[in-house]
This record gives sequence, structure tokens and C-alpha cells, in this order.
Amino acid sequence: MAIDNTTTLQDMQLTHRRHSLHQQQRKLFIRRFVANKGVFFGSILLLFIIVVSLFPSLFATHDPYQLDVSKRFQKPGAEHFFGTDNFGRDIYSRTIYGMQISALVGFSVAFGASFLGLIVGLYASYYRWLDHLFMRISDGLMAFPGILLALAIMAMLGPSISNLIFCLIMVITPHVARVIRSNALVVREQTYIEAMKALGASHTRILWGHIALNSISLLVVQTSFIFVEAIIVEAALSFLGAGVPAPAPSLGNLLIDGKMFIYNSWWMTAFPGIAILVLALAFNMLGDGMRDLLDPHTNRTSDK
Repeated sequence: MAIDNTTTLQDMQLTHRRHSLHQQQRKLFIRRFVANKGVFFGSILLLFIIVVSLFPSLFATHDPYQLDVSKRFQKPGAEHFFGTDNFGRDIYSRTIYGMQISALVGFSVAFGASFLGLIVGLYASYYRWLDHLFMRISDGLMAFPGILLALAIMAMLGPSISNLIFCLIMVITPHVARVIRSNALVVREQTYIEAMKALGASHTRILWGHIALNSISLLVVQTSFIFVEAIIVEAALSFLGAGVPAPAPSLGNLLIDGKMFIYNSWWMTAFPGIAILVLALAFNMLGDGMRDLLDPHTNRTSDK
């Protein structure tokens, strides 16, 4: 009976120590998060973008598709914050809805390319025959400049949001797979992986329970940069007429609408361009900050 009581007491002490350690780790992570200005301000901008994207009608002041020829080329003012375009449409409202489309494309491409890149990179690093197959396909896709490959795919599929998302996932996934594969190859050669193989651990357990987990921090950082690349390429494709079809108010469409009037109606391109800058800045700051926060070897944030 005394032995049982001693064992129970030791278990309680061990549980208490684990709980205290987890609390200390959470406090340290929160302290680093707040101290890391890139993550902090990037998260605030990201939260703002998410709210605007989910509830654009709460921020828009006009119907983004409403035409009013009598108000063409109005300068920014109290009624139209960002002015009006050549059809009298409110630029501010169209920019708000354009951010929604860009955020939809960015998030979809970021998660889609990250998920596929993780799978391809992991299996290519673990199985040699898959490595030759996947990497040769990736080499073929990466041999073309991304924008040209995206234009070619969109020319075959036709302009639409779903086709654009699929196209960008196909273009970006090989780059993600390359990064994940490089990291996974290093992890695969670690001593504890060899020990698990010797103990008879399954390939699935090794691959997803250990190698994948050691690639998550790298993948999180990559995902933030993929979002930036996706919205920039989406804007470029829409600007070239191969992205989101008009009259949808994507940021790229707003830029192409204003390029003919840039000297006389600068607001038609300036404010959509600033919106693209804000989107890219938010995720660049977040990505740089997350890289420092998650990687203990490059963390420059003080723990004091």
C-alpha cells in the first residue's frame, strides 16, 4: 500500500513538473511573439485582411459593380474615398472586394501548394525511386519562368478564379517540394531515425511522426511567402488579361482598368497598388518573424 502511495505521489509530481514546463514554454513563446515586431505587426495586418475579406460589405460604401457615368473620374473625396473610375464605379469599394479576391486566391494557393509540396517533398526524400520521378517532373516545371508557365496553363484552361488557383498551385508546388525535400534529407540521416528503423518502426510513423514534424516550422515560413507570391502573380495575370475575368474587381483588374488613365486619374492605379503592397507587406513581415520565432538557431529575439 505504501508503495502504491509513493508511486502515485511520484506520478503527481511528474505531472505537475510537466504542467509547469508547458506553462513556462507558453510564456516564453508569448514573450518572444510580442517582442518580435515582424510577427506582431504582421499578425495585426493579417487579422485586418481576414476581417475585410470575410465581411467586405461592412467596409465598402458602394456597390462595386454599380455604374454611374455622371460621376466618372471623380477625385478622392468625402463621397468616394478613393475616387471613381472611367465608369463611375467607386474605387474604394472595388479595392475592398479586390482584397477579398486576392486573399481567397492567396490563402487557397498557399495551403494547396504547401500541402502538395509537403507530400511530394517527404516521399521524394524517403523513397529513391519516387525521388527520381518527382524531382524530374519538378525540374521540368521549374525550367520555365513562373509567369510564363502560368500564362500557358491559363491559356489552356481559360480565365476563372478556380482555374487561376489550380494554375498557381501547379506553378508553386515544385518549389515547395524542393525545399521540404532538402530539409527532410537532413532529418532522415539523424541518429534517432536510424534507431527507429532498427527498432522496427513503420515507414509511415517515421515519415509523418518525425520527419514531417521537423519540417513544419520550415513549411509555415514557406506558406507565408507563397501567399505573397500568389497575390503578386494573380495581379500580374489579371493585369495581362489571363487571370480573374472582368468585371470582377480583383486588384489586377483594377490596375489594368487604370493603366490607360494613369496620368490624369492616378487614383485608379495608386490605391489598388497600395492594397497589393499592404497584403505583401503583412505576409513578408509575418514570414520573416515566424522564421526567427520558430528556428532556434536563427532566433534573434531576446528571451529576457
